[in-house]
Amino acid sequence: MNGNRARAAVEPFGAPITLVEVLTAVGILVAAVLLAFVLRVLILRRSRTQQSTHISTWYTLSRLVAYTVLVVGFFLAISALGVPLSDFAVLAGAIGVGLGFGLQTLFSNFISGIVLLIDKSLKVGDFVELESGVTGDVRDIKIRATTIVTNDNIDILVPNSEFVAGRVVNWTHRDVLRRLRVPFGVAYGTDKNLVKTAALEAAAAVPFTLHLDGPQRPQVWLSEFGTSSLNFELVIWLNPEATRKPVAVIAAYNWALHSALQTHGIEIPFPQRDLHVKTLFGLSDDDARSALGLADIATRDDAETRRPQPMAGEDDNDAIDDVGADTSPGISPDISPDRVDEVRPGAHD
Repeated sequence: MNGNRARAAVEPFGAPITLVEVLTAVGILVAAVLLAFVLRVLILRRSRTQQSTHISTWYTLSRLVAYTVLVVGFFLAISALGVPLSDFAVLAGAIGVGLGFGLQTLFSNFISGIVLLIDKSLKVGDFVELESGVTGDVRDIKIRATTIVTNDNIDILVPNSEFVAGRVVNWTHRDVLRRLRVPFGVAYGTDKNLVKTAALEAAAAVPFTLHLDGPQRPQVWLSEFGTSSLNFELVIWLNPEATRKPVAVIAAYNWALHSALQTHGIEIPFPQRDLHVKTLFGLSDDDARSALGLADIATRDDAETRRPQPMAGEDDNDAIDDVGADTSPGISPDISPDRVDEVRPGAHD
């Protein structure tokens, strides 16, 4: 009786499928899942002993091996059922067309994940910035989504297709050394050489500054004549540990800048609006200013405006030095300026 039940068969594909074949196929699938898991764990464990090899390479290998084992196990299970692959392909095609519209996003994310693993434009351990402004480390690249861990230890699941179709800034794709620009403003009339001295002191006080001299030394640029202030930028190269925490690093330099400007007595302006009084109770021009008691103030302001300011030489203008020098890491100083574009095309500030 039991033998007859075991030999009882159904024919969904025109070929008999027995209970034994079904159990065999299920056993193959379970074994494939377990084997894929074990191989992935062993490869990742092996990666921890290989200090010279980047962990992302081992991670990619573990994922691809796991996917390969699962695919082979699936086809072995189909073969164990005795289903002709030609018939199965027809059924799979019909089901794929029906479900493709509903699972299009899932398939897109799966293929995008495979592309990311093979292309290596995004690797585990990279520090990235999304279009939304979110920054974090890539912890895991799975079938559907990639896990990004922010500096606040928050896990963000990003669909894989966004990394393929969207714009993503990879801060550690080629090199971990990055240049940072910290904007700040001072009041009009402030000696810009004094501002430069204070800003360089601030850069030296922050431990994230890569070098204090040489091609990658801190620089101070006068970037804009603002509405209420002279706008400067403190330009610094960061050491590797600071590249992955841009928000905290900017806060550290802002703190140091504020302290240095206060030490040198440099005023940090706030938005102001000038009111020009043409007439007041029938009075105009100087008479109106005298009535308000502003005549002496206006005379003093005009004298301050006409007072000559010390001129800075070319050697004090960091922006001029930066245009004529290549500060990019990895380029030999023996290379002439005419060959810089040949070594690193499009490398312009």
